[in-house]
Amino acid sequence: MRIEELPTPCYVVDEKKLKENLMILNRVRQETGCKILLAQKAFSMFYEYPLIGRYLDGTTASGLYEARLGKEEMGKENHIFSPAYPEKDFKEIASICDHIIFNSFSQLMKYKDRCPAGSVGIRINPECSTQGDHAIYDPCAPGSRLGVTREAFREDLMQYVDGIHFHTLCEQNADDLERTLDAVEEKFGEFLFQVKWLNMGGGHHITREDYDIGLLIRCIRRMQEKYHLDIYLEPGEAVALNAGYLATEVLDIVENGISTLILDASAACHMPDVLEMPYRPPLKDGHEPGEKPYTYRLSSNTCLAGDITGDYSFEQPVHVGDRLYFQDMAIYSMVKNNTFNGMALPSIAVMKEDGECEMIKKFGYQDFKGRLS
Repeated sequence: MRIEELPTPCYVVDEKKLKENLMILNRVRQETGCKILLAQKAFSMFYEYPLIGRYLDGTTASGLYEARLGKEEMGKENHIFSPAYPEKDFKEIASICDHIIFNSFSQLMKYKDRCPAGSVGIRINPECSTQGDHAIYDPCAPGSRLGVTREAFREDLMQYVDGIHFHTLCEQNADDLERTLDAVEEKFGEFLFQVKWLNMGGGHHITREDYDIGLLIRCIRRMQEKYHLDIYLEPGEAVALNAGYLATEVLDIVENGISTLILDASAACHMPDVLEMPYRPPLKDGHEPGEKPYTYRLSSNTCLAGDITGDYSFEQPVHVGDRLYFQDMAIYSMVKNNTFNGMALPSIAVMKEDGECEMIKKFGYQDFKGRLS
C-alpha cells in the first residue's frame, strides 16, 4: 500500500527519516559517551521502540503511564520527572524507574526512602530564559513552577541527591544550551561536584539541518571534564523531527473573501500545537500565501471557528477529493490527539524505506465512546 492509498486522516511515520535522525543522535553518543533518552511526551509510538532502542539508551517519562510504556516496550534505562508524584502511583514508579527526578525538596524528602539507590535527582531552575516570546514553553519564566531556584535550593539536603536535572530549551540550537550552562555553573556549580550525573533535559534540536553538533559536543565534554559527571540528554522532537506526515482529504471548499478548504483533519484535534504555539506546519507542495497563483485557507470539519491550520498557496487549483500532506507530524501530534466534536482519531501507519506503507492502528466509534463512559 502506498501513502496515497491510506484512509484519511492518517499519520504516517517515515522510517527512513526516523533512522537518519537516530544515526545523528548515535554519533553524539559515540563521540562523547553521553546517554540519550527518548522523551516520550513528544513521540510515544511504541511500534518504533525496537528501532529506537538500537540507537538510544532508553526512555524518559512525565508520569506513570509513560514510565510503564518505556519499561514494557523498550526495556532500557527508564527515567521520570513530574512536578509532583501522586502517592497512589509512587510504589510502581519506584519499581520500574532508574532515575526519579523531583521538582522540589519537599517531594524529595517525602519519597527519598522509597527510591532505588542512586536514582534521586532534583530539577533546578537556572533562571535563564532563552524562549523569546513563547512563555508557555519557558520553564525559566518569572513565577515558573518547574525546578528549584538558587534562592530556594537546600544545600543541607544534598546528601540525598544523586543527580541534577534542568530542562529549559524548546526547539533550540546549541548556543542556547551553552548560555544556559553558564547560568547553571554560576548558580549551581558548587553542587555539580557533589553529584554523579547531570541531565540537560530536552529541547535540543540536534537533528535539524542547521544545528551546531560540534558545539553540543563541546558543551557535553565541558561538563564531563570539569565535574566528572555522567551526562544525559532527553530529546523528543529531535528523534522524530520531519519523520511523519498527516494525510488529509479536501471535503469541501467555502468561499467568503477567501477560499477555505474543509479538511477531514483538524488543527484543534490532530495538530494542537498549531494553535498552542502557534505555528504554521509545513505542507507538501504548499507555499506561502500569494507566492503561487492559488491561495487557500486550510480549516477543518469541526465547529470551532478558529480551527484553522493556516493559509497556503499552490501551483494548481485544489479540488474536493484531493489529498494534502502535512509534514513534520510525528512529534506532538499522536500524543496530543483529542476527539472534540466526535472527530475521528487519525489512523497510524508506517512508511518503510521502500515507500510501502503498513497500517499499524485504526480508530473508530468505540475509541470515542470509551473515553466518555
